Amino acid sequence: MSEHANAPILSGPELTGLEEYHAVTDVFHAAVKRYADRPAFSCMGQTLTFADLDRLSGDFAAWLQHETTLQPGDRIAIQLPNVLQFPVAVFGAMRAGLVVVNTNPLYTEREMAHQFKDSGARAIVILANMADKLEKVLERTDIQHVVVTQLGDLHGFPKRPLINAVVKYVKKMVPPFRLPGHTPFRQALKEGAGRQHREVPRKLDDIAALQYTGGTTGLAKGTMLTHRNLVANMLQAGQAIGPGLNNGEEVVIAPLPVYHIYTFTVNCLFLMETGNHSILITNPRDLPNFVKELKSLPFTAFIGLNTLFNALCNREDFRALDFSKLHLTISGGMALTKAAADRWKEVTGCDIAEGYGLTETSPVVSFNPVDAIQIGTIGKPVAGTRVKVVDADGNDLPFGEPGELCVQGPQVMKGYWNRDDETVKVIDDDGWFHTGDIAVLQDDGYIRIVDRKKDMILVSGFNVYPNEVEDVVATHPGVLESAAVGVADETSGEAIKLFVVPRGDDLDPEALRAWCKKEMTGYKVPKYVELRDELPKTNVGKVLRRQLRDEEREKSKAAS
Repeated sequence: MSEHANAPILSGPELTGLEEYHAVTDVFHAAVKRYADRPAFSCMGQTLTFADLDRLSGDFAAWLQHETTLQPGDRIAIQLPNVLQFPVAVFGAMRAGLVVVNTNPLYTEREMAHQFKDSGARAIVILANMADKLEKVLERTDIQHVVVTQLGDLHGFPKRPLINAVVKYVKKMVPPFRLPGHTPFRQALKEGAGRQHREVPRKLDDIAALQYTGGTTGLAKGTMLTHRNLVANMLQAGQAIGPGLNNGEEVVIAPLPVYHIYTFTVNCLFLMETGNHSILITNPRDLPNFVKELKSLPFTAFIGLNTLFNALCNREDFRALDFSKLHLTISGGMALTKAAADRWKEVTGCDIAEGYGLTETSPVVSFNPVDAIQIGTIGKPVAGTRVKVVDADGNDLPFGEPGELCVQGPQVMKGYWNRDDETVKVIDDDGWFHTGDIAVLQDDGYIRIVDRKKDMILVSGFNVYPNEVEDVVATHPGVLESAAVGVADETSGEAIKLFVVPRGDDLDPEALRAWCKKEMTGYKVPKYVELRDELPKTNVGKVLRRQLRDEEREKSKAAS
């Protein structure tokens, strides 16, 4: 790789404070000591103070150490939505020296089986609502310890049994399951409360979490994020966002899933370390109840993404809220459109500061300074971070010329779990991580993303890799071959369109979509299915997805 003298490398300011910590748990202990009586997390009207979080996570850590065979470095899957049990389980697991495997609660059995087997998880904390899926895949995994929690488990009496009864018997959201020997979450906490947990020393280079991300192979890969990666990114977020916050005083709305690296780092680490109060929204798709909850909260900050901003601003009840205390809005996960940013500003009076990141970078790479936001850019590199752009041959490119964005910094992952072959494809010999995103460096220090990985589809902020969709669809007996591409969609930014060459004459597109819903998480299910006699291909037989995307864009232009 060539580094030209006149080719720019943008650098963030110096990163400070990393030498103060040896692990994520050091950050945790400092925060709970400093902000003990302050609220840390709230959900559905119930609040945990920092002292509560310290006590409950300590109880869970003690149970893990005394009542299981788990050893430091073992993996524990946590498959929970935005509930209070999430931070308790995460910090309890880390205090016991375990590696957290964040797992999407919407995963299908196939996706769960792959992630649990690939990670070698030996334990799991799972919401009762999806325990029936675990029952069906458990024997295909190495999981030996199962902890099941119900939605209202950390609420007080009588709200706790009422919530759990409504979810199970009225809404019928908990399918029957049989997991012999499993431990109810509340029982684990009770048993742990009678034991003393041992603090487990961890080093910055030890793995703290396996965060799974889609791959061009069609199977999700485990991104190894070390304590250094997560602590560094927490501090980087603090230096970038911190000037816009009053430590220990903010009320921050967290509607995005906490298992996702974006919210995991920002809410569970950065906002926790700064003593701020995160409001976990369990089901942000239920917009009427979401807005109703917002009405009773004096929120000062909001963390979201483009599609959510659009959906909320289109609601009359949201526009009628009191936004007088809101002074910080952060966007990530997908591109922020100027229209959405302008509308949010019009409705709330608050600007949106957009950042950029990836699972492999813990995730924050760049952020718009809150006092100098440039809409249409992803801001400037955060502290301790260097970025550059390169051409297809790896040569550095000058300002204003699009190329692949490359990143260096302490937040760049250790590599992919048990996938050295995939790691060397994205981290070069000089330690540069190649993002696959096409960007332009501006001479004022800001960065613009002009394109994304050529085949990746971004549905409501979630990465969807066509190979995975196509690999699953290929198992359908009526499908000869298929190709998945992204098409513009007003609701989700992009939607998946699947082009299919059927084996016979009786393949029904809607029936195929229904089949996909059973095999894949909802955001990976094709919204459109088009049957074709053949797919465009290169002379060596590779399907030309780009040609299909271009055809759809031309149709869209013609229609408008």
